[in-house]
Amino acid sequence: MKDVTIDYTLRATWQAVARMYNEEAREIDSTMAVGFTLISIDPKTGTPSTALGPKMGMEATSLSRILKSMEEKGLIERKPNPNDGRGVLIHLTEFGLEKRNYSKEVVLRFDQVVKEHVSEESLNGFFNVMKAINGLITDKNIYAKATTN
Repeated sequence: MKDVTIDYTLRATWQAVARMYNEEAREIDSTMAVGFTLISIDPKTGTPSTALGPKMGMEATSLSRILKSMEEKGLIERKPNPNDGRGVLIHLTEFGLEKRNYSKEVVLRFDQVVKEHVSEESLNGFFNVMKAINGLITDKNIYAKATTN
């Protein structure tokens, strides 16, 4: 096990989680990306399209394809943003809200089952490690260039 890297473990685990979510999403003719997008849209007020990408950590072109597909399936509708004449708000349709609720249940079920099998102390350690990794990346402390004077 000494050769297993943190990167490998993160990737392998995320790929397993993504496969699991996609298998669940297939049951309702959907994908994990669509479910994640549905959960990221405010069900009451809608969400500015420009805020979705950063909120989800997704590039604009990928998000545009997903939103177009979601609109074609009747999950969302675009409406002018009353606070920004140039902006667009993404709103859930009734069908979209139904699928959002299902997606949210899937995520909460995953959390529940993990919490039933992993101690609170271990979960706290996991979250502390993830926070530290994110901080190192955000602060650009992984591949920081050494400065010489």
